[in-house]
Amino acid sequence: MLKLAAALATLIAATYLAACGYLYINQRALLYYPTPAVEVADATRIALRSDGETLQLWRVGPAQGNALIYFGGNAQDVSRLVPVFGRNFPNRPVYLVNYRGYGGSSGSPSEAALYRDAIAVFDYVHGQHRNVAVIGQSLGSGVAIFLATARQIAKLVLITPYDSIETVAKNSFPQFPVSLLLKDKFPSAARAAEIRSPTLILLAEHDEVIPRASSETLIASFRWLRPVVEVLQGTTHNTACAADTCLQRLSVFLRG
Repeated sequence: MLKLAAALATLIAATYLAACGYLYINQRALLYYPTPAVEVADATRIALRSDGETLQLWRVGPAQGNALIYFGGNAQDVSRLVPVFGRNFPNRPVYLVNYRGYGGSSGSPSEAALYRDAIAVFDYVHGQHRNVAVIGQSLGSGVAIFLATARQIAKLVLITPYDSIETVAKNSFPQFPVSLLLKDKFPSAARAAEIRSPTLILLAEHDEVIPRASSETLIASFRWLRPVVEVLQGTTHNTACAADTCLQRLSVFLRG
C-alpha cells in the first residue's frame, strides 16, 4: 500500500509539474489571439516601423485635428471598429493599432514589445497632432496605462480594465503558481498612481472576463486625479466598446 501511495503521489506531482510546464511554455498563446490581415475601404493604412517590426495602423477620419489612439483587446480585430469610430467621431482622426502579429503587423506580441510599440505609435501620432487622447480596452487598457506614464497624453479612456493580468490569471488558474509562471503581468494598478491625465473608466455591467474587484482595485489606485467611472448598463465584456452609451460617454468626455 505504501508503494502504491508513493507511486500515486509521484504521478500526481509529475502531472501537476507537466501542467505548470505547459502553461509556462504556451502562456502567450493563451493570452494573445492574433487576428488576420484584412482590407478596409473606409480607412487609411499606415505602416509604422517600431523596434525592427512593421506595425499596421488604420486611420479613420480626417488627417488634421485632435487625435485619438485606440488599443484593443487580446482577440480583437480593430478594423471592425472603423465604421463605429467613423460614424461617431467624423471630425477626429482616430488611429486603430494592430499589435505585433495582429492585422498584418509583423512580429510576435509580448508585454515589453507592446509597450515599445505604444511609444512608437504615440510619438508618430503626436508628431502629426498636438492633442492626443488614448483609449485602451481590456488588454489594451494595460498598454494605455503604461503609455500614460511614459508620455503626456491629453485624456485617457479605459474600457473594461483590470488591475493586472496577474490577478486575472490567478482568478482563472487558482491552482497554479501564477506569479512564478507568468511572463506578461501588465501591472496597471501599480502604475495608476503616476497618471496625471483626466481619465474616464467604463465598466461593463455583466463583464464575464474581468472580475469587478480587479477593476475596482485599479480605480482605487489613482492618486493625482480621480477617474470618472461609469457602468455601462446591459453590456458584457465584448459588447461594451460598441454600445451606444459607451460611444455617447466617450464623445462627451473627449469634448469636455
